[in-house]
Amino acid sequence: MTSTVPPQAGTESRIPAPKIRRSRGDRWTIAVMLGLPAAIVIGMVWIPTVFTVILSFARWDGIGGTSTIEWIGPQNYVDAVQAYPPFQQALHNNVLWLAFLFVFPTILGIFLAVLLDRGLKGSRLYQSIFYIPVVLSMALVGFVWQLIYATDGGVLNTILGTDVDWLGNPDVNIWAVMVAASWRHTGYIMLLYLAGLKAIDPSVREAALMDGAGPIRTFFRIVFPLMKPTNLLIIVITVIEALRAFDLVWVINKGRNGLELISALVTANVVGEAGRVGFGSALATIMLVISLVFIALYLWIVMRSDD
Repeated sequence: MTSTVPPQAGTESRIPAPKIRRSRGDRWTIAVMLGLPAAIVIGMVWIPTVFTVILSFARWDGIGGTSTIEWIGPQNYVDAVQAYPPFQQALHNNVLWLAFLFVFPTILGIFLAVLLDRGLKGSRLYQSIFYIPVVLSMALVGFVWQLIYATDGGVLNTILGTDVDWLGNPDVNIWAVMVAASWRHTGYIMLLYLAGLKAIDPSVREAALMDGAGPIRTFFRIVFPLMKPTNLLIIVITVIEALRAFDLVWVINKGRNGLELISALVTANVVGEAGRVGFGSALATIMLVISLVFIALYLWIVMRSDD
């Protein structure tokens, strides 16, 4: 009489998964779907970025081919910090722009998102009104606000009964332009935060309500911590928006006379009359490094949270 010994745990025979055979057409489709976007990103983002970093260590006017490139090491970075006064003003304006976006339009966008998430009457209409500036380009926003800030016949001066040169006065124009940028940024933040709020399970708020927590306490003690991924994303987006704020100041006065920003200086040096491609590349690399710091911090926090 033979006895059958049951197999030990983990020693059972495994049935191999059947292989999925794809046709040549399927393989070509997958290759195109993956390869084409990758080629576009590499060709239009990574390769220009690498060449920009390389050229930041050179002196070149962009004329005469690569044989006219003079390699000077980190001298462009030294000149930007020590011998280029517009860079100091641009750095100050970018920091001011970042602080302004955080304190006013970002907080206002979050506040609007919280109000609209409560199901106010006509919330769809309000969402559309606040979202309209988001679909406009910053250049178009600049043209719109030029009409508002115009010295003669401008909307703002007509209402206030003044003749202030809002865009020509270097003591005032940076604040006026930041208000114009906030008009668009508020709707963008509202949209992002509203999407995050919709993803929160309603039972979480109901449980807080049953425990006697009011709306303000529920938001800061429960909802806000649950919105951590969205909060981090908003921080990164706001930093990048502050760094790449170019269209608005360029449309108004090409980023001069009090509206100096790093992005405008990059354009002025690379494609302007100066033709200092190497120096402009150094300024662009500085912008890239600052952006990468915040992006890397965001990715590190998100990956650590997932772990």
